[in-house]
Amino acid sequence: MADATAPLWPNTTDAFFRKRDLRHVRQVGLTCVATGLAIAAGTDACDIAGSVNTQDPVSWSATLGRFGMKLAYLPTDVRKLRYYIRELVKLDDLFVVGIYTPFDPAAILADPQPDGWVCGSHLVVLHRDRIYDPLREAATDALEYDRLDCHTKRVFRVVPVRHPRGL
Repeated sequence: MADATAPLWPNTTDAFFRKRDLRHVRQVGLTCVATGLAIAAGTDACDIAGSVNTQDPVSWSATLGRFGMKLAYLPTDVRKLRYYIRELVKLDDLFVVGIYTPFDPAAILADPQPDGWVCGSHLVVLHRDRIYDPLREAATDALEYDRLDCHTKRVFRVVPVRHPRGL
């Protein structure tokens, strides 16, 4: 019989960036990936923007390598973020979370347009129990985040660059 779910991380004792101090930054223009990664890395979005493809998490991870970090993929699917948020908060560390912006599943699953575009998405940073959304004025309580009903695109744990797991 197939497994219905998997734990997001194999144990709850790992703590890589739990004590890191984050500074919330608002994005300028369509820069949620660069701004979110900059929040996680503790740098400015301009230090990130030129080195990432917004649709390529491998490039995100490579860029974070300059700051002693990389991304480790977590086993998620397109469930709404609210189905993952409590487990993520319980892990009490640093995560990069991608969500689809349409609430309509048909828009998410639509065929691509001729230029490859399917639908919008957004990237936020979860640190412990706070969401750092570059579109917002300040970090917010993760369990009260107003986009918990968005469908999950990707979830990564931020791990040290030499960690065996990661992109």
